Amino acid sequence: MKKFGALLLAVGMTASAALAADKVVRIGVFEPASGDSGAGGKQEILGMQYANKITPTVEIGGVTYKVELVYADNGSSTDKAPTAAQQLVSSGVSLVLGSYGSAVSIAGSQYFADAGISAIGVTCTNPQVTAGNKHYFRVCFLDPFQGTVLANYAYKVLGARTAYCLGELGNDYDIGLCHYFQVAFEKLGGKVVTDTFPTGNSDFTSYLTNATMYGSDVFFCPVSLAYSTQIIAQAGGQGATFPILGSDTLDSNKTAEAAKNAKVKLIVSTFYQEGGSPEFDKGFKAWLNEDKEALMNNGGNDMISAVSVMGYDAYYTALMALKASASPDPKDVNKALWDVKYKGVSGMIAFNETGDAIRDSAFLKTVNFETGNWDFVAEQKVEE
Repeated sequence: MKKFGALLLAVGMTASAALAADKVVRIGVFEPASGDSGAGGKQEILGMQYANKITPTVEIGGVTYKVELVYADNGSSTDKAPTAAQQLVSSGVSLVLGSYGSAVSIAGSQYFADAGISAIGVTCTNPQVTAGNKHYFRVCFLDPFQGTVLANYAYKVLGARTAYCLGELGNDYDIGLCHYFQVAFEKLGGKVVTDTFPTGNSDFTSYLTNATMYGSDVFFCPVSLAYSTQIIAQAGGQGATFPILGSDTLDSNKTAEAAKNAKVKLIVSTFYQEGGSPEFDKGFKAWLNEDKEALMNNGGNDMISAVSVMGYDAYYTALMALKASASPDPKDVNKALWDVKYKGVSGMIAFNETGDAIRDSAFLKTVNFETGNWDFVAEQKVEE
């Protein structure tokens, strides 16, 4: 990652005071730059980096501060997340952004809580991230909402009556989303077959065969990019005819490329569809094409991922909190966060009593086999 680790300083108890004297405020970036979710984490970071380039300063209490992003790679792993969280705490950050991935967010959460530092989840959709605490917020919708939206679409629009759900064994995000999808789909009158695969698996042919054997009309796999691209490619190799449904983790140019090559219908729920904000799209694409490393971290092209938009919106949400804060002190920032209201590229952002964003719709999109790009399908709300 660009400048990765350059700002990880062992500064001890005087960090905040020293930074304030230098008129610098630090925002921690708690994201995976490696591991199964590394590709998604890098795209999420790109949105923050672009926002920081556009707006590198913030006024707090009438004083202008330079905003520095401090990076810590949580490695897509619950084992590595605590160390990354501690690195950010000791770097004197005023608040934290991240992570891509709910499990690592939960794994690092207590370290932020113990230090009195607030975190703004960007695309970590598991309800447990904010449950029972007052320091973790988030700007994205939650899994119960996302799972229900996809179940409604599968049953009512696609006409599916049997769904096959596959997730990684022990992964709270995957298993949780499969559960929410199953509850909603069965409530509508559908049948759901659930299955899990072990961590590190690379052969999904048996799972795809099972889905066909059960007469599945849709194949729901809310898994990481490392697995989803393999599932899509192998589905194409088997000549699977059912559409693959995915959650926000499948919203990537990597899965789009895989679906185009495999000629597999892929529909995902996500936070943003390119074209929703022409001004943002134009600026972000221009920045990507001017920076070779940024373009590489985006997967080698300038297709806009929704997670980049969310990273961008999270950065500005953090700035709004800092502007409203009495000081860069994390405790003051936490007090300010609860009342933040920000109209972002992805929509209006405000927090409820649990620190969750108040959201009522999701974008659904599919891959165009001719262009390899994402095509807008619908803006879907939960139907009662």
